[in-house]
Amino acid sequence: MSLGSGLAKGLAVTFRAMTRRAVTRQYPEHQPELPPRSRGVIALFEENCTVCMLCARECPDWCIYIDSHKETLPPAAPGGRERSRNVLDRFAIDFSLCMYCGICVEVCPFDALFWSPEFEYAETDIHDLTHERDRLREWMWTVPEPPPLDPSGDEPKEVAAARKAAERAAAEREAARREGV
Repeated sequence: MSLGSGLAKGLAVTFRAMTRRAVTRQYPEHQPELPPRSRGVIALFEENCTVCMLCARECPDWCIYIDSHKETLPPAAPGGRERSRNVLDRFAIDFSLCMYCGICVEVCPFDALFWSPEFEYAETDIHDLTHERDRLREWMWTVPEPPPLDPSGDEPKEVAAARKAAERAAAEREAARREGV
């Protein structure tokens, strides 16, 4: 292949691109059609957070800030012992540092972090990109439902175990009812 033929092919591609009509959508008026489960920001479902700190420890950018304190709970039954639990005081993510890798969402064992498709959170000051738990909680309501399970796939082991336990309990109740009659 000679140098001239490569140049001619390149100019032909350029000419074709120049003669096509441009497809431009004016952003604020026409919102983009995002693909399903797209990544925008990280949302917090605070009720599921046990302050295990896995997300903060695994974050390669160290952009997750968590503060908590221990709270003592009275015994559940008389004669039992007191329990302590962690209470979340602060949960913040600095999106000016975040590289949106999703490791925090993946390592959370209690499903407290989710990807929200929200992408409009620009700020005029970089210090305002540290979003506290109230803002992260607001984004939780924009998280789409998970895709349905594959009907031809295996049943999740948790669901199968719960179903078997329920069937066993029902069989035991039925046997006890028959013996009592």
